Amino acid sequence: MFIVPEREIADLMTREAAFDAVEKVFAAMASGEAYNFPVVREAIGHEDALYGFKGGFDRAGLTLGLKAGGYWPHNLEKRQIINHQSTVFLFDPDTGKARAMVGGNLLTALRTAAASSVSIKHLARKDAKVIGMVGAGHQAKFQLRAALEQRDFDKVIGWNLHPEMLPNLEEVAREAGLPFEAVDLDGLTEADVIITITSSFEAILTPDHVAPGTHIACMGTDTTGKQEVAPALLAGATVFTDEIAQSVTLGEAQHAIAAGRLREDQITQIGAVINASHPGRTSDDEITLFDGTGVGLQDLAVAAAVVELAVAKGLAIEVDF
Repeated sequence: MFIVPEREIADLMTREAAFDAVEKVFAAMASGEAYNFPVVREAIGHEDALYGFKGGFDRAGLTLGLKAGGYWPHNLEKRQIINHQSTVFLFDPDTGKARAMVGGNLLTALRTAAASSVSIKHLARKDAKVIGMVGAGHQAKFQLRAALEQRDFDKVIGWNLHPEMLPNLEEVAREAGLPFEAVDLDGLTEADVIITITSSFEAILTPDHVAPGTHIACMGTDTTGKQEVAPALLAGATVFTDEIAQSVTLGEAQHAIAAGRLREDQITQIGAVINASHPGRTSDDEITLFDGTGVGLQDLAVAAAVVELAVAKGLAIEVDF
C-alpha cells in the first residue's frame, strides 16, 4: 500500500491536473461508467464536528474508495489547523486490497475549486468579464484562482458577511493583475459569473442580486439544512449539478424542491454537457446554476492522480499492509 502524506500534496497536484481529473469523472458519471455511494454525514456530538464518508466506483478509471473526514469548526481558533480535515483511501477494484492512503485536505480544496471551474468552462458566457464572489474564507481563494483560468476576466468583485475577510479575495485578484471591488449584494448584478462558497444555513443570494445571462456556481451547500441561494433563483435558472441524488438531498436544490419551485427532473448532470448529450447554455440571457455538492468520485479521481505522480517521483511511502 502507498501512503502519500498531506505535506507532499502541494508539490504533486496542480490546478490543471485537478481540473482534468474532475472533468473526466463528471463525464464518466453522466455516461453511467461511474457512480457514487450514499453519503454518510453526522454530527458526532464532540467539538461541534460534522464527520462522514463519501465514496464510489469509477469503472472507466478503475478507481474505488472513499474519503473520510469532515468539519471541525474550532480547529483554526484552538489548534491553528484548518477546520476541514479529511483522508482518502483507495482500494484495488480487482482484489479489494488497500492500495493507498492520501492526505485529503488540500485535495478537497483543489477538487472543489475544479468542480466550479469545470462548470464555468462549460456553462458561463464566452464573453464573461466580471467575476463575483460570495464568501471570502479559505476555500474562496482556491475557487477564485481556478475560476480566473476559465475566462478572460477583467475585474473581481466580492461580498462577505464578515467584510474583514475580503482582503483574501483582493490578494488573489492582485496576483492575477486584476482590480478588486468590495460590493453589497445588490452590486453583484455587475457579475457575469458568481461563485458562492459559504457555510450559510439561510439564503444569501436572491434573484434581485443576479443579472440575466449570469452563471452561478453554488459550492457551499453540502449538508441537509445548509443554504446559500433562494429557491426562486433556482426556479428561474437552468440547473446543473454534479450528482442529482445529492443535489436534491444535500445540495442547494433541497430547498427549491421543498418549496415546490423545482422538480428533480429539471436538474441535469454537468457531465451530460461535457459529453455533449445536453447543450448546456442556450442563450446569452439564460441564467445557469451549478449546484456543486461535492461527490466522493471527485476525491477519488484527484487522489488517484496524486498517487500516480507520487509513485513516479519516488515520494510515495510504500508499506506492507
